[in-house]
Amino acid sequence: MKLENFLEIMDSGQEMIAGSETHRFMHELSQEALKITMELNNQYHTEDEIRRMMEKLTGRALDESFSMFPPFYTDCGKNTKIGKNVFINAACMFQDQGGIEIGDGSLIGHHVVMATLNHNLKVEARGNIIPKPIKIGKNVWIGANATICQGVVIGDGAVIAAGTVVTKDVARNTVVGGVPSKVIKTIEE
Repeated sequence: MKLENFLEIMDSGQEMIAGSETHRFMHELSQEALKITMELNNQYHTEDEIRRMMEKLTGRALDESFSMFPPFYTDCGKNTKIGKNVFINAACMFQDQGGIEIGDGSLIGHHVVMATLNHNLKVEARGNIIPKPIKIGKNVWIGANATICQGVVIGDGAVIAAGTVVTKDVARNTVVGGVPSKVIKTIEE
């Protein structure tokens, strides 16, 4: 299987059957991601070195304005798209097989988890994986220890409070917090 085929399947949202060719390819990608993140996380790197390693991890060019404080964790990397002027703080975990898109100017706090995969609820098919993308708009601020669940779209200018679990879409210029997240207020433009 080629990366393009894998990403096409993941982006389609169709259920991936445990043990299938797609599932095996996903495990191969995870091994590559583990190698890159081990190198990234276990010694000092300059900002340019971090950006180059993230480009290798994602397979995409990143703007020079990108900044990140390692460590960073992912079990894929190849389905993450990062805009300009994005900052990712330490110890984030991106499970991006289903697709993660981060808009320009967004700030991602410490220990943020983004999870794009879910399992089939039927016991006999529990190993099957169902991907859905996460889309983060422009100028979004995600606070420390927040969890963004699969299929969520966060609108431009939104703020996700620290420790929040986001299970539903968040409107633009809205502050949400809690478990599960609830609207706290709207940001005046």
